[in-house]
Amino acid sequence: MTNVVLKLESIKRSFVSGERELEVLRNINLEVAEGELVGLVGPSGSGKSTLLHIAGLLDRPDEGKILFQGADCFELNDRKRTRLRSENLGFVYQFHHLLAEFNAVDNVAMPLLTAGASRKEATKKAIDLLDRMQLSERIKHQPAQLSGGEQQRVAIARALANDPSLVIADEPTGNLDWETTNEVFEAFIELVRQKNASVLVATHNRELFERMDRVLTIRDGELCKFG
Repeated sequence: MTNVVLKLESIKRSFVSGERELEVLRNINLEVAEGELVGLVGPSGSGKSTLLHIAGLLDRPDEGKILFQGADCFELNDRKRTRLRSENLGFVYQFHHLLAEFNAVDNVAMPLLTAGASRKEATKKAIDLLDRMQLSERIKHQPAQLSGGEQQRVAIARALANDPSLVIADEPTGNLDWETTNEVFEAFIELVRQKNASVLVATHNRELFERMDRVLTIRDGELCKFG
C-alpha cells in the first residue's frame, strides 16, 4: 500500500475584502503519495498559492484538516509544527530568495546548519547537491555572479538539503526562458526522484504537465482532474 505523505480534508479558506468575504478555497480534498509528483494549474487568482501555503503549513485554513504522514498538523503546538515544517518540507518559489552575501554552498548549507548539522557535514552535503544540479564549478559564486537558471538550481538544492518528504513549488521556473526552464525542471525532477520526495507544484507551463504523475485544476475554489 502506498504511503500518503500529505492529506487535505475539506479545506476551506476565505479572505475579507472590504465588506465582502471572498471564498478562495472550498471543499478541497487532496492526497499526495510518497514519491508522487502532482501538478496544480489554474488561472491567476484561482487560489493555487493559497493552497500551497496551506499545504506547506504557512497558512491556516478556516475549516478542514491537514494531515502530514498521518498526524493532524493543527493539533501540534506552534513549536512542533515549525519543527515539522523545517525538517519535512522544502519550498521552491518563483523568485529564488537566495542570501546575496553568501555563496552557493553557504546558501544550500544554511537549512542544514539551522537543523543542527556541523559545518563540515553541511558543507559536504551542500557541495554534493550542487554537483547533482550541475553547479560544481559555481559553488563559490554569490547569487549576483550566477545566471537566473543557476540561481534557481541553487534554490532547488537548498529546498532539498534536509531531505524533505514533500517539496512545495510555486511557479519554480516562472522567471526563466523556455530553454532554461527545461534544463532547471529536468534537474529538479531528477533530484526529487532520486530522493523519492513527493512534490506539489503550481505552474502555468503546459509543457511541464507531462513530467507530472498527476495534474489537478483549481476551478471555482475546488480541485478537479485536469483536462
